[in-house]
Amino acid sequence: MGATSADDAPGRFDPDRPARLHPRVALRHEPFGALAYHYGTRRLIFVKTRALVDVLEDLARHRTARSAVAAHVSAGAVDGYVEALATLHAAGVVDGR
Repeated sequence: MGATSADDAPGRFDPDRPARLHPRVALRHEPFGALAYHYGTRRLIFVKTRALVDVLEDLARHRTARSAVAAHVSAGAVDGYVEALATLHAAGVVDGR
């Protein structure tokens, strides 16, 4: 029996697929970015930049999470923001659609 790789794990974030802000998450804008509150898990997460807040609010309007990121940040910053979305996905702030 073989081990399952992280790439095969269910629920893994794929930036080349559609994504959205989880429907049970509310964003409260703050000077540093926003607070994301998940009403299901009762977790509070700091979103540290305004650009990432813009990406979160715009995710559902794009074919992929990566294209949402590319619409809001420079080409050199895309990978870092995709990593941030993966972290937010793991926390339940972002999900697929």
